[in-house]
Amino acid sequence: MPIRLPAPPRAGCTSGIPIDRHPSQHRDVGVGRPNIVDRRTALRLAGGTTVGALTIGAVSGCTDKTVYEPDPLAAQEVLARADAAAATAAIALAPQQHAALTAIAGERTAHADALRAEINRVIGVYGDGTTPIHRTRDRATPASGPSPAASGTAVPPTAPPSVDELRARLAKSQQSAGDLARTQSGYRAGLLASISASCAAQAGVLLA
Repeated sequence: MPIRLPAPPRAGCTSGIPIDRHPSQHRDVGVGRPNIVDRRTALRLAGGTTVGALTIGAVSGCTDKTVYEPDPLAAQEVLARADAAAATAAIALAPQQHAALTAIAGERTAHADALRAEINRVIGVYGDGTTPIHRTRDRATPASGPSPAASGTAVPPTAPPSVDELRARLAKSQQSAGDLARTQSGYRAGLLASISASCAAQAGVLLA
């Protein structure tokens, strides 16, 4: 439930307490001013305690200790980044296909970035552009933090593959993205279908 903010004070008042516009009337009253100070001090202390309690409540409310299942797009992101690294490494063995391999690496990186953007959209983004802590379970071993697959960091070092090996990789990526697209809907299904078609073109046209 959203916290309802108090209405702003009226003109001539501070925090709802009327301002004494005639202090001279109380100069001969020795106990008047101490009472006012005491009351204002008490109100400030009470207000500070309330703000502190609200702050602690907000922080504890934003802490999400849930361990989620991996987003199905996370594995596709890791696969795309691995394909991009493999295409770049393959240039060492096939420098004559530098242009095609560079294009494939760029396209697969773009695929990975698009997948990551969709994953982050589902997680949610704060106003400053950061994402909340989103603990994801690793399918191999239970994890207390984000899994490498979900964070997109599980891209192992790639030995230079041959063009034929890269073509086979892209064919598998095409099938994997296409199979997953049939289990999704809306934008996600369209994104995966587009990635699958792109992988098919890379393997069948750029590396033909």
